[in-house]
Amino acid sequence: MSHSAAVASAVAELARGLAGGGAAAPVAPAGGAPDGGLGTSAELIAGAAASVDAGAGVAVLADLGSAVLTVKTLLADGGLPGTARLVDAPFLEGAVAAVVTASAGGDLDAVAAAASEAYGYRKG
Repeated sequence: MSHSAAVASAVAELARGLAGGGAAAPVAPAGGAPDGGLGTSAELIAGAAASVDAGAGVAVLADLGSAVLTVKTLLADGGLPGTARLVDAPFLEGAVAAVVTASAGGDLDAVAAAASEAYGYRKG
């Protein structure tokens, strides 16, 4: 989830595209405020998480501080599926790693680990 609907959608599209030729794991972007502006929306986040929940777990990645706080509040208040987990990972690289791992059959622990390990990706 991102403060921007366009960013959330683009990251989801990229992650799906890089997941390879098989069936990609379900991905639902949540971004921006309900009015389309920048911000976070508990309702959009909860709806996106519910739409991909198949009982195996929902990995939630967030871009910035207040998005993280919104997800933490939803988790504490039961506003997300019981299997949802906030994953501490870089937003773009973590999302790609998570979707690739989930699409290859990884469970929630493997998905979360792959996303978190993206902090170590070196670019130079």
